[in-house]
Amino acid sequence: MKISVGEAIVKYLDNQYVSFDGAEYKFVEGAFAVFGHGCVLGIGEALATGKHGIKVYQGKNEQGMAHVATSYAKQNNRRKIMPCISSIGPGAANMVTAAATATVNNIPLLLFPGDTFATRRPDPVLQQFEQPHDLTVTTNDAYRAVTRAFDRVYRPEMLYSALENAMRVLTDPELAGAVCIAMPQDVQGEVYDFPQEMFAKRVREIRRPVPTDSELIAAAELIGSAKYPLVIVGGGARYSEAGSAIEAFLSKCNIPFAETQAGKSTIPCSSPYYLGGLGVTGNAAANEIAAKADLIIGLGTRFSDFTTSSKTLFKNAKAFVNVNVSRYHALKMHGSTVVGDVKVSVEMLTEMLKDYRTKYTDEYLVARKKWLAEADRLYKTVYSKSLVPEVKAMTPGTLEDFHKATGAELTQTAALGLIRKMIPRDAIVVAAAGSLPGCMQRLWDTDSLYSYNMEYGYSCMGYEIAGALGSKLAAPDKEVYAMVGDGSYLMLHSEMVTAVQEGVKINVLLFDNGGFGCINNLQMGKGVPSLATEFRYGAAADTPFVPIDFAMSARAYGFKGYTARTLTELEAALEASKKEKGGVLIDIKVLPKTMTDGCVYGWWQTGVTHNPKTAVQREAVEDLEENLKKYRF
Repeated sequence: MKISVGEAIVKYLDNQYVSFDGAEYKFVEGAFAVFGHGCVLGIGEALATGKHGIKVYQGKNEQGMAHVATSYAKQNNRRKIMPCISSIGPGAANMVTAAATATVNNIPLLLFPGDTFATRRPDPVLQQFEQPHDLTVTTNDAYRAVTRAFDRVYRPEMLYSALENAMRVLTDPELAGAVCIAMPQDVQGEVYDFPQEMFAKRVREIRRPVPTDSELIAAAELIGSAKYPLVIVGGGARYSEAGSAIEAFLSKCNIPFAETQAGKSTIPCSSPYYLGGLGVTGNAAANEIAAKADLIIGLGTRFSDFTTSSKTLFKNAKAFVNVNVSRYHALKMHGSTVVGDVKVSVEMLTEMLKDYRTKYTDEYLVARKKWLAEADRLYKTVYSKSLVPEVKAMTPGTLEDFHKATGAELTQTAALGLIRKMIPRDAIVVAAAGSLPGCMQRLWDTDSLYSYNMEYGYSCMGYEIAGALGSKLAAPDKEVYAMVGDGSYLMLHSEMVTAVQEGVKINVLLFDNGGFGCINNLQMGKGVPSLATEFRYGAAADTPFVPIDFAMSARAYGFKGYTARTLTELEAALEASKKEKGGVLIDIKVLPKTMTDGCVYGWWQTGVTHNPKTAVQREAVEDLEENLKKYRF
């Protein structure tokens, strides 16, 4: 078939399918593009003029559109992707952050950045990045550090193998992440006799790898000898769709479970074995049981420092059993490895354990009950003068300053409690960075499968609103809410305009606490004066807060905008938002320092000065030294 390289790419993608447990899915139904001189011709021309079934969406920022695609793939449990197409230079560089985000989270993301001319005839072309010591280097070489696979198609003959290799990685549960195929702009328009077989329908099975007998026997022996094990449900359990199998395992063996940010909503929170999130952003119940557990069973988790409290949480664990499709992750914490699909592996272990039951009586139920009482207190915490002395690491007068600038009377935890009460129980919530991930992993409950889309592997500010659009495109029948701080909103919210263009409703719940509140906590909590972390006039914290009307900015894009300073106003705005057909943004003015305090429930190792000059700095060093004594792994 004699066609251009651009046409061949589109025709190939249009015929890719995957199968999982016997069900078949079209792998590529849509694509995002910010067209520029490196892609508007070639691939762009093929999308515009060719006959295909790929819906093209117009991105506004290359990073933003790639976040949309990442969230879309996640919401589809990696069964569908949306390739992203950019120009060369700045357009390509903008997607590097999104590529890293997808790769860290093991989400398939296919990127086609334009590249310089393969012939080098017009070099340096507009936006070309030149390295005198190596003329083969372009902006796209930055992707080598943040993708699972990288290729550059210098000749039409290379395209087939490049695309096949991309699909191999994108459909592999162990390797899934970003794939970059850099496309020189002259090559995109070249014509070649491609083999017909390249464009035939191809169905690729997403496999469920099975662990070895020896791994299963070793794991079963460890579990069978444990008195008080704890299961950790991670993102790999979600993508394996292993929730029911894990619930059966927990029930048979009487084992409680905690969850990571990526694993939340894999199993209903109403499960009697549910403890909630653990680690730095975890709650008191999960961390209490984790500290007492004699065996940790990790199901599809990569054991990040937030999950392990910087490897100090599991004080009494004698061993780890790690079930993961990735041997790399399964080897962490010096664990006994079960390299295989979580669902299949758990089913096999359940069968092998026969009559095994733990020694738990009501320990995890009591811990959970105590935490629910604490959560209820947090939900009911309201603004008062007595609240001020309870808040640590705060510039004097902060609450009064922010209240004066915005009229805010809401606490962040009370706002979250009302939101959880009012929005649909099956709504999808999307978040990524700041203090909201901590509050939500501790406080958010849901029985709706896959309704919690938290990007916390990379904690990428700017993912939230783009991610909400991706989830909505993947689940158009669900209400989707972006939970975003004012700092993240200011970094990236351009895909709101794409939502308006497409007539897609997303709900943006913007928590305005006057700056980068989470980092201000870290900064001041370690004895550093507030500097450039609050949205005041100038970088220092001795001026008034800048009042920002975020609802007005949303209305300018075509969203319906509301402002909420009190619980009454927030309740009215949430109720009104349910009746809106288009996008909604609620500008929620929440008092600074009224998020949950992570230091109360877990510990996180951060850099501190070892040349302390204040009492707070000396306390920070002492805290570090004391907790490092608990480091075991």
